[in-house]
Amino acid sequence: MNGDNSRRAKAIMIQGTMSNVGKSWITAGLCRVFHQDGYRVAPFKSQNMALNSFVTSDGLEMGRAQVMQAEAAGVLPCVQMNPILLKPTSEVGSQVIVNGESIGTMKAADYFRMKTQLIPEIQKAYDFLSEQFDIIVLEGAGSPAEINLKQQDIVNMGMAQLVSAPVLLVGDIDRGGVFASLYGTMALLERDEQAFVKGMLINKFRGDRTILQPGLTQLETLVQTPVVGVLPYLDLHLDEEDSLSRDFRSEYQAQGIDLAVIRFPRMANFTDFAPLEGIDGVSVRYVTQVRELGRPDLVFLPGTKNTIGDLIWMRESGLEAAVKKMVSHGTPVFGICGGYQMLGERLSDPDHAEYGGVLDGMGLLPVCTTFTKEKIRKQTAGTFGTVSGILSGISGLSFEGYEIHMGQSVVHAGEAFTRNRGNAINGVCKGKVYGTYVHGIFDRESVRTAFLDALAQHKGICLETNGLPDRKAYKESQYESLAQAIRQHVNLKQVYNILEAGV
Repeated sequence: MNGDNSRRAKAIMIQGTMSNVGKSWITAGLCRVFHQDGYRVAPFKSQNMALNSFVTSDGLEMGRAQVMQAEAAGVLPCVQMNPILLKPTSEVGSQVIVNGESIGTMKAADYFRMKTQLIPEIQKAYDFLSEQFDIIVLEGAGSPAEINLKQQDIVNMGMAQLVSAPVLLVGDIDRGGVFASLYGTMALLERDEQAFVKGMLINKFRGDRTILQPGLTQLETLVQTPVVGVLPYLDLHLDEEDSLSRDFRSEYQAQGIDLAVIRFPRMANFTDFAPLEGIDGVSVRYVTQVRELGRPDLVFLPGTKNTIGDLIWMRESGLEAAVKKMVSHGTPVFGICGGYQMLGERLSDPDHAEYGGVLDGMGLLPVCTTFTKEKIRKQTAGTFGTVSGILSGISGLSFEGYEIHMGQSVVHAGEAFTRNRGNAINGVCKGKVYGTYVHGIFDRESVRTAFLDALAQHKGICLETNGLPDRKAYKESQYESLAQAIRQHVNLKQVYNILEAGV
């Protein structure tokens, strides 16, 4: 892949020895550092495979990680930062989203054969950013040493070569074997690919760096590439790319507010629950088995990329019966997007938009959903209706968020739970069962506070919710902490030299 070098923006690319080594965070951290230093900077990932997605202001869909990185860079997210998004619908297939719009669902082998045809779209998106920004920080995917995939690579070394971007290679020492993984990755690269790697980073280090130094020196000698930094293990809360990046906890906590999230096999947008995490007296845990449910104060059914398939999984695992039993005993249930659809009476997919066929829902909300190949993508804002039951405290509050879903739902009865500004219902409630299409429903502090206060009051406990941090301010503090760690543990003079010199 040979690219045109007549671009204005400088580029640097973060690649990793494997998935989950911290590429997304390091990309975000460098975006914040360059932003702090006065540069106009943008993130870029040519191809992202994730179920965490976001809808831009112009109604286009992109990966959530690039949204997080754009926030770190101090710019609004746009779909050019992630021109290709793959959303797995099964073990062998994904919905393919190009420039923010779905072009259909493909089996992995079919996509692999056609993906090089998308190079012009990738180049166009990159050029769009290059005309507006001083620096572009690119992120790779998985490993550049996947030798069975290298021939048609469009996201690692193929992307670096396309835009002549120097590469920093990241290894995860927390997993063990970091020297072998860095050395092995370099050894499996072609000689012309090796020339693109201008520095190495070791991530998630715990301990005394002086003990590590002999290994760093030997590694640099073996691969003739400098180690530009050793980042410590950081306890930060940033939006993750996908579920592989998360340590989903399922431990039952008897004290405080216990929130159980059903972890579907194709769970999407678990970032909806991030605003509820890290609050004293509140436990957010993820459940895959009936025995893990315990006695939560509320059960969440999250979004999913395959509503019918994941409802069948829930049914076969016994979780559906367990949740319905909890509802009969007074436990509230809250569904978002696909979870909302499941709570309804019937799911129909005549066009095989996701799974195909017809399936009875859980029968807890008076809603029937029909899936079509047309995807709803939009940012939304509105108010909660007159909510009955435990969550009555959120009645009338304003919310902001976004919708991404294939299904169209018809409401037969019940009460409006959420309405958009046009007064259209996008969520209903009945008794202690609540459902909405709105992602990001807890991002606003007033909604989060009223929600937790209502649960605490129902449980008869005191929960300190005054002064909960504003979500945007909290994210800013996390980006600042990440940038501070990079300034402290990475040789930024070397990084700037690499950025300036290019390839």
